[in-house]
Amino acid sequence: MKKLVAEFIGTLWLVLGGCGSAVLAAGFPELGIGFVGVALAFGLTVVTMAYAIGHISGCHLNPAVSIGLWIGGRFDVKDLVPYIVAQVLGGIAGAGILYVIASGQPGFELGGFAANGYGEHSPGGYSMMAALVCEVVMTFIFLFVILGSTYTQAPRGFAGLAIGLCLTLIHLISIPVTNTSVNPARSTSQAIFVGDWALGELWLFWVAPIVGAALAGLIYKALSPEIAE
Repeated sequence: MKKLVAEFIGTLWLVLGGCGSAVLAAGFPELGIGFVGVALAFGLTVVTMAYAIGHISGCHLNPAVSIGLWIGGRFDVKDLVPYIVAQVLGGIAGAGILYVIASGQPGFELGGFAANGYGEHSPGGYSMMAALVCEVVMTFIFLFVILGSTYTQAPRGFAGLAIGLCLTLIHLISIPVTNTSVNPARSTSQAIFVGDWALGELWLFWVAPIVGAALAGLIYKALSPEIAE
């Protein structure tokens, strides 16, 4: 149960910190943080939680990460569904807190609420195929870095930093394409509040990250099988 509570809190923070920066601060007149600030915010949520809860739950914060680690031989299948449930609920809680804060501004309009999308709902108007490829590849690289930085023979103590910086880079590349998901829990949390088109396009932000994570788990396991200590 402690692991699930940790995953709930961690995913809540990822959504509140990352999506919160996009909703509240990205476009703030004159002083907005823009794409770079949002990318850093997402990376920082992972870095901070990696050191806060990594020793409790592993700090997955993402159903695709849990699935990729399981396929890569690093995670017990019996914990897979409970982790995913905790992550999705934590993401929804984070989006709920963000909604309460954001709606406190006079004239508030929900708008896109940092939801992920493609086509007319992509920040840059990118097609469904472009979004699909982007999300698969970005999640593949994300899991590849996670598996490598948490390997038994990797330098100890630096995994959280490497993973957070990787997520920052992923956002710098892909925010214009999909608003960057690589995380079904993050996508679900925002889509529930936006509804309509966001729920209709949510399938892609489950399928693509899971495919990318699964491929990374299989390939990394073949390249560098874990060595028991």
